[in-house]
Amino acid sequence: MALSLFRKKEAAPQSDPRAVEAFLKGYSIEVMPRTAEKVEDFRDLLPKGTRVYIAHIDGTPIEDMVATAKRIAGEGFPVMPHIPARIIKDRATLADWLARYKGEADVKQALLLGGGVATPHGDFDNSMQLIETGLFDGFERLHVAGHPEGNKDIDPDGSDRNVLQALRWKQAFSERTDARMAMATQFCFEAGPVIAWVNRLTAEGIKLPVHIGVAGPAKLQTLIKFAIACGVGPSLKVLQKRALDVTKLLLPYEPTEFVAELAAHKAANPDFGIEAVHFFPLGGIKTNATWAIDNGGASTTPAAKS
Repeated sequence: MALSLFRKKEAAPQSDPRAVEAFLKGYSIEVMPRTAEKVEDFRDLLPKGTRVYIAHIDGTPIEDMVATAKRIAGEGFPVMPHIPARIIKDRATLADWLARYKGEADVKQALLLGGGVATPHGDFDNSMQLIETGLFDGFERLHVAGHPEGNKDIDPDGSDRNVLQALRWKQAFSERTDARMAMATQFCFEAGPVIAWVNRLTAEGIKLPVHIGVAGPAKLQTLIKFAIACGVGPSLKVLQKRALDVTKLLLPYEPTEFVAELAAHKAANPDFGIEAVHFFPLGGIKTNATWAIDNGGASTTPAAKS
């Protein structure tokens, strides 16, 4: 019998629902004050205990940030506001913000990051300077930013030299503080480079748990717009390739394949450094929460109202 000259295309590996469910368990999600206003009650959407990050975009009044934190905490969810170094004027301003968060919303967690502006508004340029103020002493959790595809603001030459130096400093700090620390990353679209990046951090002695950024379901055009604005790197080509396929152009993007690949790797390598998923609900909080429920089973059902 003659051999075929054509190879049969290999089928994509089947997703393991149990691995995906385990991977999604304990996920966090990000909101802004204006998007939170559109949610009547977060208990209708999110599992009990879900950590809710509150993104602080330049120009958002601190009053709106604190009010959002108070409202979501009042519904029973731990809140983690962003503290962007470059939009804070000085130490007194930072102290005032933290006093408001703690006093009005009982905030005990924070994500410390450089911030999305090129020129600092005041005395701070990076998260290490925020930590060095000592004002976060007593916080239960401090997360810092991670960039699997690099950060040109820190390393304009495309290397990761300065990023690694900063992460080593944060790793050392984590070893001498009582606060639990982790690294919340920018969203990406390719699992392979993420796996390589996490493994490299481990090899470099950086053991901060990784909370991997995942873009929630959204229209493709919306996702590409956000990805470019947020500086997503090489994995943007996944979206661009999809956009060239007219059969997929009008379909919403879902992170199913990305999550399944990472979940499978985590299941096969329990010590792998990704600890949790952090969602960016670019297509809407309800849409993202519904996708998580559909893919995570009973462990991600919404919290019951008391």
